[in-house]
Amino acid sequence: MTIKELEIKSKEYRRKILKYIYKAKAGHTGGSLSCIDILNVLYNEILNVSPDNFTSSDRDRYIQSKGHCVEALFVVLADKGFFPESDLETLCQYQSHYIGHPTRKVKGVEQNTGALGHGLPLSVGTALAAKMDEIDYKVFTLMGDGELPEGSNWEAFLTASHYKLDNLCAILDYNKLQISGTTAEVCNTEPIADKLKSFGWAVREVDGNNVEALKDVLKQLPFEQGKPSFVIAHTVKGKGVSYMENQLKWHHGVPSAEQYELAMTELS
Repeated sequence: MTIKELEIKSKEYRRKILKYIYKAKAGHTGGSLSCIDILNVLYNEILNVSPDNFTSSDRDRYIQSKGHCVEALFVVLADKGFFPESDLETLCQYQSHYIGHPTRKVKGVEQNTGALGHGLPLSVGTALAAKMDEIDYKVFTLMGDGELPEGSNWEAFLTASHYKLDNLCAILDYNKLQISGTTAEVCNTEPIADKLKSFGWAVREVDGNNVEALKDVLKQLPFEQGKPSFVIAHTVKGKGVSYMENQLKWHHGVPSAEQYELAMTELS
């Protein structure tokens, strides 16, 4: 895709995220809007994964550690043909597989996630399996900044470096807000880049809402041979909707009819 096409795709995805959250009357709105540019670039430019090769052992793996922002993942998977988009009309309804966190009952989802601090350890194990089996696939995981203080993440950071997992890329959706406040107030993890470098990771920082910048940095993987890669993607919570941007209350929230119309107008 051209950069312009990717930018248009991000707007389409944002409109769909809001559409299905509004219909379901539930969803993690702010974080889904902050991370959608990352998923857009991954699935349309980087990942070797599709409905046709999803059972192939050499497909790339994407594991969404920040599972509460599943709406972003669902709209991308539908767009890529993993399931009919009409399925999302059942989001968060009784007996629907399209619930508030990723589940392997949905085609295209690699792992059940949502418990904070689980996605990276799963990704480390998956990347290590590729090395042991001598299979050439890459593993990507999207982490939330609010889950970064979990101890299991830091064990995984150490393990990935120890086993030189240069087939692993962790991306941090760094919008700097979590459910109960700013990440700096709740549990400050800065300086993140310095800490990850000291743990043996190769680190890059990027504007996580700029598809051109994201494409450029992700095309450089691995950043260093023999080291896992870490991308600090600086994003804006609620990106694309003026009254949601950088607003803590939109971590989880459903727009009113008036707010919904305004958001869809801004994303036209």
